[in-house]
Amino acid sequence: MKLNDSVAVVTGGASGLGEATVETIVENEGYVAIFDLQEDKGAALVEKFGSDRVLFIKTNVTSEEDVVNAINQTIEKFGAIHVLVNCAGIGVAEKTVGKEKPHGLGSFTRVIQINLIGTFNVIRLAAEKMAQNASNEEGERGVIINTASVAAFDGQMGQAAYSASKGGIVGMTLPIARDLSRHGIRVMTIAPGLIDTPLFAGAPEKVRQALGAMVPFPPRLGRPSEYAHLAKSIVENPLLNGETIRLDGAIRMQPK
Repeated sequence: MKLNDSVAVVTGGASGLGEATVETIVENEGYVAIFDLQEDKGAALVEKFGSDRVLFIKTNVTSEEDVVNAINQTIEKFGAIHVLVNCAGIGVAEKTVGKEKPHGLGSFTRVIQINLIGTFNVIRLAAEKMAQNASNEEGERGVIINTASVAAFDGQMGQAAYSASKGGIVGMTLPIARDLSRHGIRVMTIAPGLIDTPLFAGAPEKVRQALGAMVPFPPRLGRPSEYAHLAKSIVENPLLNGETIRLDGAIRMQPK
């Protein structure tokens, strides 16, 4: 499948990995709907790339009503959905037993709800529409790309909730790919390592350099554009299906 003239949905598309993916899609003459809660940033991207190519819809990915509405608006404007890239997510740093109290159940639940359940919510509703697309010469009707993390495999102290949510995304990749194979829909997951997203923007340069030096090669933080490049490659390679790709410069995270 090619990005040009395809319609993509990018959750969390107003910043970070999602924003870089939106930019790559537009550069390759695709159309994109951004599902995000950041209205100001979403509006800025529509202004930057043009409303003929980009649509922003304020969307809570954990809400069935929100996602159904956003999908319907996307199809009303662009006619179909061919690609879904799930980038929406949050993190929390909290130990299972801290100095004063155990891990909050509410914060654990919230991370699972947004990262894992939110991802599945958008997958199931977008895939229903993708299944109605006409297939291309390879029999493809759609491509779904999810975002996990190296924390799914190398979770550090304080990452129980985050690692569980991202491990869940990795774990459901293959069964969903098998479920959707009869519809001609491929499902892949990217597990990024240390990427220079807004999460690191406020960190002192010394800290950023130290983090980058942890990566075997190249010894630097990854770039959001490298995530977007991989997403494009996944869309274009019809044999990539049911797998998680680490995008991490060979890093293996230490306990802390």
